[in-house]
Order: sequence, then C-alpha cells, then structure tokens
Amino acid sequence: MTTYAPAEVRTEEAGPQKLPLLALLALATAVFITSLTETLPAGLLPAMSADLGVSESAAGQTVTIYAIGTALTAIPLTAATAAWRRKRLLLLAMTGFALANTVTAVSTSYALTMGARFVAGVAAGLAWALLAGFARKMAPVRLQGKAIAIAMAGIPVALSLGVPAGTFLGKAVSWQVAFLVMTGLTVILLGWILAAVPEYPGQKQEGEGAPMLSALKVPGVLPVLFVTLVLVLAHTILYTFISIFLAELGMGDSTDLVLLVFGIASLVSIWVVGAQINRRLRTLTVVSVLLMAVAAAALALLSGNTVVIYAAVTLWGLGWGGVPTLLQTAAGDAGGEKAADAAQAMLVTLWNVAMAAGGLVGGLLLGVFGSGSFPWSVLILIVPVLAVVVGARAHGFPAKRAGTHG
Repeated sequence: MTTYAPAEVRTEEAGPQKLPLLALLALATAVFITSLTETLPAGLLPAMSADLGVSESAAGQTVTIYAIGTALTAIPLTAATAAWRRKRLLLLAMTGFALANTVTAVSTSYALTMGARFVAGVAAGLAWALLAGFARKMAPVRLQGKAIAIAMAGIPVALSLGVPAGTFLGKAVSWQVAFLVMTGLTVILLGWILAAVPEYPGQKQEGEGAPMLSALKVPGVLPVLFVTLVLVLAHTILYTFISIFLAELGMGDSTDLVLLVFGIASLVSIWVVGAQINRRLRTLTVVSVLLMAVAAAALALLSGNTVVIYAAVTLWGLGWGGVPTLLQTAAGDAGGEKAADAAQAMLVTLWNVAMAAGGLVGGLLLGVFGSGSFPWSVLILIVPVLAVVVGARAHGFPAKRAGTHG
C-alpha cells in the first residue's frame, strides 16, 4: 500500500479530479497476477505432483507456502520500505513474480519449486500492502472507493476466469507453460506500469516505536482486522474444499460452472461496491456478511437441491466479491494518514494467515465431520463478524466515511 507524505494535503481540490483508468487497470492487472499466481497450482496439482515426484497433497503445499511467505514478510517489508518511492517498489514486487513464476516453470526439484513459491509469496506481501493505497492515491476523495474497486476487480477475474483458463492451458499443453504465460503477462505489465502509473513518494518514519503497535491503538483498526481474519477464514474453509463438497452432492462435474457463477456474481458485487462505497461502506459491509450467512445456511440446510446450490453460490459471490474492497477501504480509513500503511500491512498478513488456516481447519473438519460441516462452520464464524461490524459504528465501519460529502 502506498504511504502519504506528511506535508501532503489530500483534498479533492488539490488532488486528481477524475479516475486515471489506464493506471488503475494496470493495478487491477497486478492484482490479477498476484491472485492467479497464488491459486494457479490448485488446478494443476496432478501434473505438478507427477513431474516433481511428490504426492498431490505435497504439491498442494505450493499454495500454502505462498501464503506463509506473504504472512511472514508483509509487515516487516512494509516497515522496511516505508520511505521507498511507490512506483519503484511496485516494479520490484512484480519483478519478483516474473522471476518466481519462471523458476517454478523450469524447476524439476520440489525443494526449488517450494523456494520459488515462497519468493512469490514475499512479492505478494509487498504488492498487497501498497496496491490499495496506490489506488486511493490516484483518486479524489469522492472516488477513492471506486478506484479501489477497479484495482481489486483483478481478484474475482483471476478466480472465475484465470484459474479455469490456466487449468485448461495446463491440460492442453503443460503446467509449465501456464506459469510461463504468467511470466509473459508480468513482463508486459512492467512496461505498462512504467508508462502509465504515476510515481509517489514514500513516508519517512517520524520518531521511534513500532508503527504496527501504534496502528493497533488507532480507533477502528482492531475491528477491521478482526473481521478480516474471521471472515476470510470462513470463506476459505468453504472455497478451498468446494470441489469436495460438490462431489459428495453428486455435482463434482459441475465444479467449473459453479465457480463461474460465483465469479460472475463476485464481479457484480465489485461493481455495486465500487459505485456505492463512498457513502455506504457500513451498509455494504453488513449486507455482504448477511448474504454470506444466508448462502451458508442454504448450503447447510438445503444442499440436496441443485437450484438451491446455484442460488446459494450466487448469494455467496454477491456477498464476497466486494469484501476485499470494503476491508481495504475500511482499514485505510481507520488508519488515516499516519497509520494507513501499517493497518494495510497487518490486514494483508491476517488475510494470508486466514487463508493458510482455512486450508488446515477445512482439512480437519473434512476428516472428522465430513464436507457437510463446511457451511455450518461458516455460519458459526460469521456470527461474531456480524456482531463486530454492527458494533463498530463509530470507528471501523462508520455510517459516514471521513472526507466525503452528502
């Protein structure tokens, strides 16, 4: 996430008056590459495990090690690079993706592949911590939510279109080619960033002390971080094992279609959130959580009906799609000028901790209670999330965002 120079006054009069779409689309492509690099192995596990000489379970850890790399390094790297110029830092992060995906593609060693995936996770931690802030920086206050929504649109596009396309390419040619295509896209993006994305200064640290600990004392930061951790955990438990959940319902052959429905609904959610977040962040967050709760309840109680499954997945996508935008915006607003970067870095860290934990918890639930426990687990986790969102009316998820009109 970008930082803000202390002397800068971010007002609509002094800042940009319209959205720089070319630059924001470059950020959306960076988000797309970041998300797809993380999840691409999920559709390529059989071929990867065979070529690397390991089990599919071991090959699946290429996703886990990526999340661990992000979780371990997002906070320290954000603090260490706070004074760096933002565009230079983004270029460095995306170069890391190009190198890591290239090594993954040519590696015949499981250990080397895992090392490359860890490096990709580190690059992701750096990228995630500045992308939302970059989008905020490019827009006037009244359009900041829409700017973040455009940048974050890369997430559902990666999940709904990128993963199926990468899986098809891996089956049609080879999984190595899928990763090399990712490298090619990243190289193109590097030129795009150089040409279209403006440069912004970093923020020199004033005084001493731990910026992360200071950020935790800012009203509103803790509620946003709690919601991030628990809501992402709930989502990941169900999303990671959706193919198994559907297979046990006799819908295993429809997994791609179900995920496509989810992705399309997520894109609709992104659009709605981007259009309304400036004045309705709190309402949108409450509605998103409620939609996910209703979807989980439907999957828990009425999963024998195919129509209900698709309706529930649609509600799930409508609820989840805008969540990254809502939480990134809420974290930036709560942190303010001084603590926004620290809040974003902690959000990124907790997001990836929740993703790694979701795979672990989901695996345990599957072994002990079966896949039918997934939607019930989502419901249980969403209850405290809803309570915190509703309770954080003054700070965290306020009815009116600071600096907006109307």
